[in-house]
Amino acid sequence: MRAKDDYRSLTGAQKAALLLMSVGEESAAKIFALMHDDEIKEISQTMANLGTVSSTVIERLFVEFADQISSTGAMTGTFETTERLLTKVLDKSKVDQIMEEIRGPAGRTMWDKLSNVNESVLANYLKNEYPQTVAVVLSKVRSDHASRVLATLPEAFAMEVVMRMLRMEAIQKDVLEDVERTLRNEFLSNLARSSRRDAHEMIAEIFNNLDRGTEQRFMNALEERNRDSAEKVKSLMFTFDDLGKLDPGGAQTLLRNVDKAKLPMALKGASEALRDLFLNNMSERASKMLREDMAAMGPVRLRDVEEAQMAMVNMAKELAAKGEIVLSDKKGEDELIY
Repeated sequence: MRAKDDYRSLTGAQKAALLLMSVGEESAAKIFALMHDDEIKEISQTMANLGTVSSTVIERLFVEFADQISSTGAMTGTFETTERLLTKVLDKSKVDQIMEEIRGPAGRTMWDKLSNVNESVLANYLKNEYPQTVAVVLSKVRSDHASRVLATLPEAFAMEVVMRMLRMEAIQKDVLEDVERTLRNEFLSNLARSSRRDAHEMIAEIFNNLDRGTEQRFMNALEERNRDSAEKVKSLMFTFDDLGKLDPGGAQTLLRNVDKAKLPMALKGASEALRDLFLNNMSERASKMLREDMAAMGPVRLRDVEEAQMAMVNMAKELAAKGEIVLSDKKGEDELIY
């Protein structure tokens, strides 16, 4: 279909095709290199059917393009702005699929992406697959990356994979597509989700590591600027006082693992209820000795108390990550804190 002289009748694909034809072969080739195969096919098909386009239409195209660029000022592309833009034109399931893919490793094809996944991460996934499947995957990724993955796999399993690769014939298209689909749905999508990090979670983690005075100063400033964000950060923070939600077994496990030299300092500045939680989960003799140690300390610096308490919080998080204790979230739902 020929493009009309009326600029308003041009489709988005026709505008893109005209723009690429106008910038010259070298520049157009660089842009094409960044596109997916289906995009290249659509633009190429449109180019082939453009026919003659008047200079007036081309001039109008460049004016509109320049106006759009200049009116936006400086442009900042982020995952969030991309997701908002896609949501306006696509349904949620499609947006989620696209965002999971672009949040994952770089690469135009599945095999390019896998070649950019850390070899230990990829090997950890592949070791649970059939040797024949792993042989297909390693035959498609870059050879240098395949060698690193192979070296990371258990030796007996790796040799099974090598033997399958040696006996491998031409891979049927439907088999390859099935492997790609499995990798996309089970591995890359999970990898993208696990690498995604909420900004509020990041700030909560940073605030957790500030001394109490500095943290309160930042939190007050955040409340003044954005109360909703401040409340969300607060809900995600895990503080020393939250250790009061430990069950008796969790408190005993934490006591066995904390630095005993820092325990009196940490509990010296604790609330009476939190102090009693730990003292009641110790032997009578140990509890008496700890009370005596705290009494003998006299006045202590707030900074020293906060450092000792933070050491206990960090140990609690480590134990939770190993599954040895359970830390309750702000809603009272049991979950592991990583």
